[in-house]
Amino acid sequence: MRKLRILVLTHPSLVPPESREGWSEKEYAEWKTEYDVVSTLRKIGHDVRILGVEDELQPIRSAVDEWKPHVAFNLVEEFHGLREFDQHVVSFLELLRVPYTGCNPMGLVLSRSKALSKKLLHYHRLPVPVFAVYSKGEKGKLRRGLQFPLIVKSLTEEASEGIAQASIVESEERLEERVQFVHERLATDAIAEQFIDGREIYVSVFGCRRLTVLPVWELTFDKLPEGAAPIATARVKHDPAFQRKWGIHQSPAELPTELRRSAERATKRIYRILELDGYARIDYRLSPDGKLYFLEANPNPEIAEEDEFASAAAAAGIRYPALLQKIVNLGLGRPRRF
Repeated sequence: MRKLRILVLTHPSLVPPESREGWSEKEYAEWKTEYDVVSTLRKIGHDVRILGVEDELQPIRSAVDEWKPHVAFNLVEEFHGLREFDQHVVSFLELLRVPYTGCNPMGLVLSRSKALSKKLLHYHRLPVPVFAVYSKGEKGKLRRGLQFPLIVKSLTEEASEGIAQASIVESEERLEERVQFVHERLATDAIAEQFIDGREIYVSVFGCRRLTVLPVWELTFDKLPEGAAPIATARVKHDPAFQRKWGIHQSPAELPTELRRSAERATKRIYRILELDGYARIDYRLSPDGKLYFLEANPNPEIAEEDEFASAAAAAGIRYPALLQKIVNLGLGRPRRF
C-alpha cells in the first residue's frame, strides 16, 4: 500500500484534538467520526491533514495548490450552515480535479430532499410512506391522502435534527404546531409522512459500479419510557447517557432469509436510482406485516468506528482500517470527466 497525502475536510467545530485524553464522553461524541478517521488513516501509514470548511472555498483551493493531496476525504455535511449546500464542496473538488471520497454532487442533491427522493422511488414502485410537504410559512393543514398518526420532520436536515417524540402527531392541532416548530426552529420546509409503527432498519452499502451490501442492521430499544415510540430521535442518535439509560443500541437485524434478500435488492435499486456512489446508508421502517418502507437515503453517513456503518462492516469481516482504505480507493478509482 502506497503512502498517500489525504486532505480531510470537515466543519471547523469538528476538527478533532490529537488525543482523546481529557475529553468527556459527550465531547468526544461530537467529533468521534473525524477523530477515528484521521487517527486510523495515520496509523495505516498515510500523511493526513485536516481542514475546517464552513463558508469559504478558498482554503480548499489553497490547500490543494500548496500540498497537492492525492485524495480528499470528505466529511463535510453542510456549507454556509445549510445541509443542501454540501454538494457545492464536492462540485468544487471536481472543478479542481481532486479525487474525493463519498458521494458525487448529483447523488447528494437527489437524496438530500426527502420529498424528491421519495417521489423518485415511488415512481419506480418502491414502497414509501404517504407524505406532504409544507413550505415555510404554510399552515400545517391535513392534506388529502394523509391519515394520522403522522411524523413531522425537516425536509432537508439529517442526523435526526429536530426529531422528538412530539414529532409524532395524531390531530390537526398537533400537526399545525409541529409544522410551525420545524419552520421556526429549524428554518426549513417541513414534511409530514405516514408514521409506520414497526422496526427501524438500516442497510449500508458501498461501491460505484460494483456494490457491496453490508449486513442488515437494526436500531433496538431494550426499554422505552411509557407511551414513547421506538424512533430515532436526536437524543437516541447522539446522547450516550440517554442510550445507556434506555438500552438503545444498533445490532444485526434478525430477519427471515427472503426478507433480508429483499432488503438487499431494494437497497441496491435505491442506491442506483438516486445516483449514489462511494458509501451510503438506506433507512427503512419494517411494518408488522413484513413490508419495508423507504424513509431516507444517507450519503456519506457517520463512519466512526462504533457507528452502524462501520459496525455492519465489521460483522462482514471488514475491519475499520480496511474499510477506510476501501473508501479511499473508491474515491481514487471513481471515473472522472477530465
